[in-house]
Amino acid sequence: MFYKDLILMSSSIMILVITVLIGVAFLTLLERKVLGYIQIRKGPNKVGFLGIPQPFSDAIKLFSKENVYPNMSNLNLYYLSPVMNLFLSLLLWMCMPFISVMLNFSMSILFFLCCSSLSVYTIMIAGWSSNSNYSLLGGLRSVAQTISYEVSLALILLSFLFLTFSLNLLDFVKVQDYSWFLFYCFPLSLMWFISSLAETNRTPFDFAEGESELVSGFNVEYSGGGFALIFLAEYSSILFMSMMCVMLFMGGNLYSFIFFLKLVSLSFVWIWVRGTLPRYRYDKLMYLAWKSFLPVSLNYLFFYMGVSVYLYIMML
Repeated sequence: MFYKDLILMSSSIMILVITVLIGVAFLTLLERKVLGYIQIRKGPNKVGFLGIPQPFSDAIKLFSKENVYPNMSNLNLYYLSPVMNLFLSLLLWMCMPFISVMLNFSMSILFFLCCSSLSVYTIMIAGWSSNSNYSLLGGLRSVAQTISYEVSLALILLSFLFLTFSLNLLDFVKVQDYSWFLFYCFPLSLMWFISSLAETNRTPFDFAEGESELVSGFNVEYSGGGFALIFLAEYSSILFMSMMCVMLFMGGNLYSFIFFLKLVSLSFVWIWVRGTLPRYRYDKLMYLAWKSFLPVSLNYLFFYMGVSVYLYIMML
């Protein structure tokens, strides 16, 4: 019986990873098309029918390019960090509830927090190992930003946990059967979304890739396959954070088609933000994390803690 469970679990993981990678491919196409229309031009439209196979031709081009590496780089870490970055961003998906249960377990929120905090190391190593000033600065910026916003993400999550009394993502679905958390935790939901933007290094918080001053940030020395892996990891994280937003405050019923519509629409908002907002100033980013989100999320945490204790006493 154990072997059958193992086969089911491994096949579920394979299906999930393949579908996530295909989803990432078409998310890049969607982004290029949407940005094209925002800037009043056409996006990719030459390759195949309406440019639909464009992401696959890009992938073939990137992976067949020559891998250039800096002479003074720490070669093993330089090659390993993009692989680990993609591995960790795909590992995050393992806490997603699945029809065949898969790896969904009662501590899935803790699993999410642990894996998302590990991805900081891969960015730091990618920035440091190439032995370039630009990439080191980009890596340091990215690490400082990610660590800062992980604090607010964890505190916002704690508020949701006090409302559900569970660390399992499936329980969030059950609690939101009749009313979404979006309606009675609206400020927290907005803060979660903004923190997710900062966590995934996206506009208006893309300081790690500040083209005007750092060329491309921590991945400035990467070309070909290494760059493609970092790119895949970033977009996989965007899809995952969209899924977390849907699960946490939009009543993510996995067994309905509407769940996937919500996920795609939230991913579209990620792209929309990139097309409309200018880059934030770095000191204001840190000010927002430590002097706005931290005290507000702490206050909400105490408030929801009080509400849950009051409801528990009333039930007794």
